[in-house]
Amino acid sequence: MTLADLQVVFGTGPLAQAVLRALLKRGKRVRMVNRSGQRPDGAPAAVEMARGDAYDPAFSRRAAAGASVVYQCAQPRYHEWVQRFPPLQASILDAAARAGARLVVGENLYAYGDVRRPLHEDLPLAAKTRKGRVRAAMTAALLAAHREGRVRVAIARGADFYGPGVLGSTLGERAIVPALGGRPASLVGNLDLPHTFTVIDDFGESLAILGERDEALGRAWHVPNPPTLSQRELMTLFFREIGLPPRMSGMGRAMMAFGGLFVPEARESVEMMYQFDNPFVVDSRRFVDAFGDIATPHEEAIRATVAWYRARFPAKNERIPA
Repeated sequence: MTLADLQVVFGTGPLAQAVLRALLKRGKRVRMVNRSGQRPDGAPAAVEMARGDAYDPAFSRRAAAGASVVYQCAQPRYHEWVQRFPPLQASILDAAARAGARLVVGENLYAYGDVRRPLHEDLPLAAKTRKGRVRAAMTAALLAAHREGRVRVAIARGADFYGPGVLGSTLGERAIVPALGGRPASLVGNLDLPHTFTVIDDFGESLAILGERDEALGRAWHVPNPPTLSQRELMTLFFREIGLPPRMSGMGRAMMAFGGLFVPEARESVEMMYQFDNPFVVDSRRFVDAFGDIATPHEEAIRATVAWYRARFPAKNERIPA
């Protein structure tokens, strides 16, 4: 395998691991980058690990050296976004540019702001929230670097995601672990409004596709998603797979604000509650028309997710009578 085949993934969280799985299916040589140097669960020994601080441009340049594609899946802790996310991405962008690699970036949908209609890629990035403005500015910096010829950029935008390995999502451990024990799943906001969710492996596969395709460069793409359901409908499918009657509740804005007095991540979530107090639907036709519909059906993704949680949290599988 030649040096040109090297793919470098910044981060080792759920999205980075999904990208890793997509790249390994393609027979790519992969280097993953994180602060600890710890290998993600299930990553083969052939996957290189680079340990260091990606905020340090010199380290990021060394980590990206020789890459044909760099995937930006790293992020600071949620309550440190505003201060720390822009310099992190700037360091990784510079590293990709120095390596002559294309840069594929995983984003969320914050930059659009509170839009009361299906989200598509041609909407203005007009967010009023702190984190939305930061995301919009980071996107603008990426596309400016592409236009200026500094680095070739493609952007994949996913919704709230779930799947094997996903713990911190709104459809993560606070929902699924209680459900495994027959307790109410804890969700966020209005449970009966449509809310698009992304399957984590579809997110990773989308980044890998954008890393291969020249026509992906210079623009953003929404990751294909399975059909949009309400949170209640989706969580009911989880309970069906678990084999228990559905029980769930949704934390409203006031409860999230109260939790924010003690938990910084909850405090930072309050400004994003509009995504859960209104319909939140994502249009992914641009990607589907260009590269195909890779969305995994909810039933298949839920089956894999529940199996992963059961293996990780075996003590939580005791079923408590309703």
